Amino acid sequence: MPVVDGDTRVRQGDEAKCFRRVTFTVPTIMRSQGTILRSATFPCHGFVRFVHTALERLVLFFALIPVSTAMGLSAEPAPNTAPNIVLVMTDDQGYGDLGFTGNPILKTPHIDAFARQSVRFSNFHVSPTCAPTRAALMTGRHEFRSGVTHTIFERERLSLKATTIAQVLKSAGYTSGIFGKWHLGDEDPYQPGRRGFDEVFIHGAGGIGQSYAGSCGDAPGNSYFNPVIRHNGKFEKTTGYCTDVFFDQAVRWMDGKRKKKSPFFTYIALNAPHAPLHCPEEYSKRYAGKGDTNVVRFFGMIENIDDNFGRLLAKLDEWKIADNTLVIFMTDNGGTVGTKIFNAGMRGSKASPYEGGTRVPSFWRWPSSFQGGRDCAALTAHLDIFPTLAEIARAKSPKITLDGRSLVPVLKNPEASWPDRFLFAHVGRWEKGNAENSKFANCSVRNPRFQLVNNQELYDLKTDPGETQNVLAEHPEVVEKLRAAYDQWWKEILPALENENAVGPNENSFRTAYRKQFGGDPGVKN
Repeated sequence: MPVVDGDTRVRQGDEAKCFRRVTFTVPTIMRSQGTILRSATFPCHGFVRFVHTALERLVLFFALIPVSTAMGLSAEPAPNTAPNIVLVMTDDQGYGDLGFTGNPILKTPHIDAFARQSVRFSNFHVSPTCAPTRAALMTGRHEFRSGVTHTIFERERLSLKATTIAQVLKSAGYTSGIFGKWHLGDEDPYQPGRRGFDEVFIHGAGGIGQSYAGSCGDAPGNSYFNPVIRHNGKFEKTTGYCTDVFFDQAVRWMDGKRKKKSPFFTYIALNAPHAPLHCPEEYSKRYAGKGDTNVVRFFGMIENIDDNFGRLLAKLDEWKIADNTLVIFMTDNGGTVGTKIFNAGMRGSKASPYEGGTRVPSFWRWPSSFQGGRDCAALTAHLDIFPTLAEIARAKSPKITLDGRSLVPVLKNPEASWPDRFLFAHVGRWEKGNAENSKFANCSVRNPRFQLVNNQELYDLKTDPGETQNVLAEHPEVVEKLRAAYDQWWKEILPALENENAVGPNENSFRTAYRKQFGGDPGVKN
């Protein structure tokens, strides 16, 4: 709660004069007619001391009013106070791939400093792989409900019946931009420009240069340096390293939007540090001798991300909009290359249903509306981002049933009541046509304390966070509840798996569009 301290000091000396200082300390920054009140100092001269007293009481009265509202996001805001929203999500960076979370080698000073200013969700979970996480984040529903069960073979396509958070924010007057990786369908009807985003600056497939049979693929011959990026439907040949390119474009776009004083949602979904492991040499050199070649490059890619993230935050400060901008930093699945160095004591990694496959860092900072520098241990997930942003933006609620819940109560107070829940994880990736037989293949269901893996392994995460001891036999009542919840969930999602028998085109859409725009593949003279 905000603290109001009265500090009174009287200078010795001239009896005809006195000096009185009253300091109001308000940890939660208050919004009152667009100003911030931190302290007030008044000189007081004998016969007008009563005037000072009245002023002091008046200051205290107006100070306390905004404090009560600023502590609650559900209070009515002043006009034009909708926050800007910036969501940065990296690719294949695990929970342990940050200095802040304990990595003994990696240097991430900007993200670490940001984490110290943020509400930190220490028990935050995503899907085991990238496209599924993006589907759940965009919709507030488990990815299987939108047909996403893989990262390729048309099974990464987000159902056209799904509603995205960008579409919902548009109803509240937001302009949305995506920079980097979409990975929810490369054919035109599935592209982000038709799913609520106004600015689209992306590569194709699940990574720069990737291409698979069917629709999932990037522009031909693409690379991490000087990548060809599809910008609002047209390819642009950029200059520089991909992460720098995506941040540069996002910053330029935000600069234009903030000058128009319209709220924006910026989704910076990086392809790094996903393989192939390429980064500017100056970054990989920093880790020479501290690991094998892959580790050196992987950590270099992350430090490059850190520098870009720091530059982004500096711009928000420079533009004087940081105070009313919600910034979120997270990653899209469990660790990969870096787990051999540090995995925060967790079992598993990307593409596994264990803690190490789904638990990720999640840091939230919004200075004008909630106090940072605090940890929240509530069981939370990417599913919760959609309803949280919708509530914060005061957007119209879509007529759909969400799997997520708003994080607003625990952003305001990390110790707030948070009802128990079940979270379901399934790696998917079964062979085509084998969905019904894959119910218990690479899956888990959990509540705040226990996790049931593959229907046969039960772990008490309170006493065994590393998931080393199977206690299935010791807790039959827990197993029964988790199995019942999972059975009901599986029954619900099976009818929604609309991409299982999808047939893709003979050539991926990005390649077809590239050839049409440039007259052929790179390096081919026509």
